[in-house]
Order: sequence, then C-alpha cells, then structure tokens
Amino acid sequence: MTVSVYMTGLTIGLGLIVAIGAQNAFVLRQGLRNEHVFAVCLACSASDALLISLGVTGFQRVAAFLPWLDPAMRYGGAAFLVWFGARSLYSAVQSSEALEAGAMGASSLHRTLATCLALTWLNPHVYVDTVVLLGTVSTQFPDAAVSFAAGAVTASFLFFFMLGYGATRLRPVFARPSSWRVLEALIAVTMWAIAWKLLAGI
Repeated sequence: MTVSVYMTGLTIGLGLIVAIGAQNAFVLRQGLRNEHVFAVCLACSASDALLISLGVTGFQRVAAFLPWLDPAMRYGGAAFLVWFGARSLYSAVQSSEALEAGAMGASSLHRTLATCLALTWLNPHVYVDTVVLLGTVSTQFPDAAVSFAAGAVTASFLFFFMLGYGATRLRPVFARPSSWRVLEALIAVTMWAIAWKLLAGI
C-alpha cells in the first residue's frame, strides 16, 4: 500500500463527507437518541465503502449508458427527503419531551436501518461524492488505486463512528426540550435544502 496515496484518499474522503448532509444529520440524531448507533454508523460506512469501490473500479461509466438513472435518482431522492423533512418538522412542533433514551419513542432496528439506507442510496449527491468524484480522482493513481480507495473508505468509517458516538457528549445540551425541537427543525431545513438542490439540478 502506498502511504502517500492512502493519505490522499483519506484527506479527500474526509473533505467530502464532513459537509452537512442527509446522512450526517441522521447519524447525529441517532447518536443523540443513543438508538441503534453502531448499526447506523456501520450501514453508512459500509455503503460508502461499496460506492467508493464501484467508483474506483470505473462504475461511473455505466451511468453514461443509462440516461434514465440520473432523473430517477434525482426525483425519487428529492421526494424522500421532502417527506423526511416534513416528519422532522412535525416532530419539532409536536415534541415536548427532553432528549432522553428512556423518554423517546424508540424505532425498531429494521425501520431505522431502512431509513438510513434510503437516505444513503436515494441521495444522488452521495453518488456524486463517492462514485463520480472519488472515482475520477482515483484515475490519477492507476498503479495505486486500491491504496486511494482504502484511504477514502477509512475516512468514512472514522467520520461516521466519531459522529455517532461523539454525539453522546452533546446529550446534556439536548436534555432540554427546546434543544431537541431546534435540532429537528434544522434537520427538516437541511433535508428540504438538499431536495431543492436535487430538483434544481445544482
């Protein structure tokens, strides 16, 4: 493994994933709720690992032969994000409880993972970052593409697990009902902003 190429993949991967997005907002929310944190972090990281691997091996070329793929992901992803944002806003308006594991209505592991995977695989921006951008950059290292991909995959695992488990430090802040409502409202705005960008083709 080429260390310098590995570090390049790690740095670029962190740079792309650190931006606030649907995945990150959901992982943060689950971390604060202390609900299925490991499963959610693993699902996000593993999904990124698969997409990065596909990008590095040239899967982005397939999209050129499937013209229907982009609009299908764009509108399907936007519709899901609008729905998820509306649900978060409803929670922000209706919730009057503090953020404590025992007080929150827990979701099943199956339902949580389904939402997590939908936020990942129905969001075209995820494909742009992992398959297209990282796949394109990897072509600069034809003899060390595996090292580049390993660095980018490491970045995903590091970020998601640090975000999910690091959120526990913020729980005292979210012991107040108002803090939880603000978070839910911010998640709603984030989801709608991403949906608008998808529909606008930005």
